Amino acid sequence: MKGIILAGGSGTRLYPTTKVASKQLLMLYDKPMIYYSLSSLLKFGINEICIISNDIGLKFFRKLFGDGKKYGCSFEYIHQEKSNGIAEAFILAEDFIADDPVCLILGDNFFHASNQFFKVDEPIVGGTVFAYRVEDPERYGVVEFDKNKMALSIEEKPKKPKSNHAVTGLYFYDNDVVDISKNLKPSARGELEITDVNNEYLKRGTLKVKVMPNGSAWLDAGTAESFFDTSSYIRTIQRRQGVCIGCMESICLEKGFIDVQQFDRLLRRIPKSSYKDALRGKFL
Repeated sequence: MKGIILAGGSGTRLYPTTKVASKQLLMLYDKPMIYYSLSSLLKFGINEICIISNDIGLKFFRKLFGDGKKYGCSFEYIHQEKSNGIAEAFILAEDFIADDPVCLILGDNFFHASNQFFKVDEPIVGGTVFAYRVEDPERYGVVEFDKNKMALSIEEKPKKPKSNHAVTGLYFYDNDVVDISKNLKPSARGELEITDVNNEYLKRGTLKVKVMPNGSAWLDAGTAESFFDTSSYIRTIQRRQGVCIGCMESICLEKGFIDVQQFDRLLRRIPKSSYKDALRGKFL
């Protein structure tokens, strides 16, 4: 399976910092924001990953990660001139996706859950999205369920939400998603909406909507308030539980992408920092 991180856009909700920097490079507690979305893909066992961003972002993402070989991964980069909706990612990355299924994650989304959550059904047939209960569903794509908790509809930013379950920024699709995205018509706001992709799969009867389990966390760090909340959450969990959230080197070791010797080489290249201390404390 291929993985895509959509890390473009203008980031206006975090202005003025995003006038000169990609929001996915801003520090969420002790790591750049993109580390968390990248780590989610790695935890799903995905190590062929494409990062889609603008000129500013790509320059630094390449410097940060390179081609991914040192992590036992393969990283590619695609330039996005202007954000035209989430679904555009599948069109831009058509050659990268090739004939494979694909997982897309938004670069400002944070997921924290048990290992069971990070297991994907194989093979991928249709689409799978994840719903999370929120207090402000009007900000998101909202799922309507029947009495058996089967999805009936998904509506983008409704004025009168039919539930409190928002669709998170994590999507799994079979290879049909490329053609579906190509045939979408722009919405009233001029974008290729991911909700329209989901509704096409829903119409075909091949969309699964999984409600995230109790005790898991999903945060959209794209606003000043949610950015602070996410940073505070990460700090609290790491300090109280002694875990390293979003430490990609440790995940690559756990998943077998690299061995202990390779991990040790990566560790020795990291300068003295709290990040290095977290990695050393967990594995050495």
